[in-house]
Amino acid sequence: MPFDAAISAEIWNAKYRFRPDGDGGDESVEATWARVAAAIAEAEPSRARRYWREQFEDALSDFKFLPAGRIIAGAGTGRAVTLFNCFVMGAIPDNLDGIFEHLREAALTMQQGGGVGMDFSTIRPTGAPVRGVGAQASGPLSFMDAWDAMCRTVMSAGQRRGAMMGCLRIDHPDIEAFIDAKRDPARLRNFNISALVTNDFMAALAADQDWPLQFNGQIYKTVRARDLWARLMRSTYDAAEPGVIFIDRVNAENNLAYCETVSATNPCGEQPLPPYGACLLGSINLSRLVRRPFDVEAEIDLEELERLTTTSVRFLDNVIDVSRYPLREQEQEAKAKRRIGLGVTGLADALIFCNARYGGADGVALTEKWLSAIRTAAYRASALLAAEKGAFPAYDSAILDRPTLASLDAETRLLIAEHGLRNGCLTTIAPTGTISLLAGNTSSGIEPVFAFSYQRRVRQPDNSFIEEPVQDYALTMWRRTHGEATPPEHSFVSAQTLTPADHLAMQATAQRFIDSSISKTVNCPEDIPFEEFADIYARAFDLGCKGCTTYRPNAVTGSILSVEKPAQQTPATAPPLPLTARPETLIGSTYKIRWPESEHALYVTINDLDEGGVRRPFEIFINSKNMEHYAWTLALTRMISAVFRRGGDVSFVAEELKAVFDPRGGAWLHGRYVPSLLAAIGDVIQRHLDSDTIAAPVTATDPAPVAKSRPRFCPKCNAAALVRAEGCDKCLDCGYSKCS
Repeated sequence: MPFDAAISAEIWNAKYRFRPDGDGGDESVEATWARVAAAIAEAEPSRARRYWREQFEDALSDFKFLPAGRIIAGAGTGRAVTLFNCFVMGAIPDNLDGIFEHLREAALTMQQGGGVGMDFSTIRPTGAPVRGVGAQASGPLSFMDAWDAMCRTVMSAGQRRGAMMGCLRIDHPDIEAFIDAKRDPARLRNFNISALVTNDFMAALAADQDWPLQFNGQIYKTVRARDLWARLMRSTYDAAEPGVIFIDRVNAENNLAYCETVSATNPCGEQPLPPYGACLLGSINLSRLVRRPFDVEAEIDLEELERLTTTSVRFLDNVIDVSRYPLREQEQEAKAKRRIGLGVTGLADALIFCNARYGGADGVALTEKWLSAIRTAAYRASALLAAEKGAFPAYDSAILDRPTLASLDAETRLLIAEHGLRNGCLTTIAPTGTISLLAGNTSSGIEPVFAFSYQRRVRQPDNSFIEEPVQDYALTMWRRTHGEATPPEHSFVSAQTLTPADHLAMQATAQRFIDSSISKTVNCPEDIPFEEFADIYARAFDLGCKGCTTYRPNAVTGSILSVEKPAQQTPATAPPLPLTARPETLIGSTYKIRWPESEHALYVTINDLDEGGVRRPFEIFINSKNMEHYAWTLALTRMISAVFRRGGDVSFVAEELKAVFDPRGGAWLHGRYVPSLLAAIGDVIQRHLDSDTIAAPVTATDPAPVAKSRPRFCPKCNAAALVRAEGCDKCLDCGYSKCS
């Protein structure tokens, strides 16, 4: 088996291996490649199928070309699934019948495995009159709730639920409620949301002008542009959403602007699409193409890269003809413009192999070189395909004046002018979370490496767990050639050490060579000051990006997987702290917790011991009339009291409790989100310890405190191993992915 990591074999077996009822199916990953290659070659004339099947199989081998997961899992299986990953649905009409017809269409699309994006800006704002029934409109967010409920209900093909993108224009009267929506941890959980930001708004922002919120020409409210922007950035800082799509730039730079208008993207933002548009994805794995990794002469052979690009364009073009489509309108749109999304993955690992730094001048230069070669080769391949098979039906020579084509070299432009193009759009950079795991855990898309190594828990047949190490592909290759030697700091950089400027430099560089857009997340540390964070989206706009998303660990969504921290050493000779006998009388305080899911309040009493005029916590009692809590509150009372009686620094008790997340969801208490009832008890203990009556412990010999992260739990395997990248969630334990 050609797998570089155990997790790769498990991903293949669980997600991509075809195993029909009865005999047959994929006996190996080579059989998977053969199945996919044969299915896609069916679009070729019969006399050429064998040749192209071999070419496609060679491209797939060794994970050099990675079609999107829908293609690997579905091609050649005979299953009623689409090979397209994501769609943008039709323009939603502003009437009840039309809205629910579009809800039905979205459900049908997700049933076949496609994610969907929608622009809800066409729905009248909250409070607007509904003529004929004497009522007021409930606004677009109420209908987004209906989409969210539908998505929870409909299971997509394979092993994933549908992903959705909800968009709203920055001038819609409900934009403020939209910006704040994801602060509620129970709302719109199946959506990514993005504000559609116009050039006019960015100009108003720069000039510190007022900004009208309007619908169908009627102004409902006027706000200060900077106040609205600050509200958006604060929500993004606190809850990781919304993202932004610079919609005017998207349309101005769209190859097909002469025949379509874009108002939404697919769920992860890399494909701005017109109504009923579809995205068809595949990625060239740059990390497999580097010759002499880590050598001073390490490089990618550009001729090999161009050959692989040419084959990949033909492969994806064929998928358009062999795929199923959930809706007739989607098939018509796809075949009229033959849009494909060829991108890359493994960029960060390829830079490491070439001794270059992600975000540095050397890394940016190599990224320009590689993506420029792919862009040119892709457009030449599409022009030659047009000469062989015909240009896409909506082709017009006006496309040569579009920005991407205007930047091509003269020879390529001449080839297009002579033959046309087979595909209206060709390049994108999509999320590749799961397929990158399949390819030896190489870095995803153009994201940096998240963690070079970590431990994952693997369930055994007897339901026990073992831990196994997982390494990034670049580190695996380093260990094979250099053993335990320390990797060079210059190139072995991770998301933990990069600045937002590093992320934006790479995204902006890549965007110059991509005709669609890019799925990427600017990961930020939890302690980044808001003042430093607040201009990330504006800087992305200034750098020429088409959109931007960020992720900062926060109280609403939790944090990404924590990397291994150094163990705190306790001297072997340190004697245990003695237990203190309880005096007859203690002084204490009682705190009341009202938890929304419980009919009865919880009362927490903390009693303090007075030692020479200095008080410290000595015992805790937790009581409630709700007998559901009795067993665990009694256990907690005894355990925490035992810790308190030993003395010393007991602040870790509060920290540990505050880090507990209830998978059923937390609650808002005193204007702040609390992730569990146990965390609420932790808050009470923290407040008590912070009160003026409690002495701060002296711990001169203690090691420096290590910040604790709030884990995000995988909805499939429940491991605290969710990583946020490329606008998507992926689990580093089981390979679950929300939108890859």
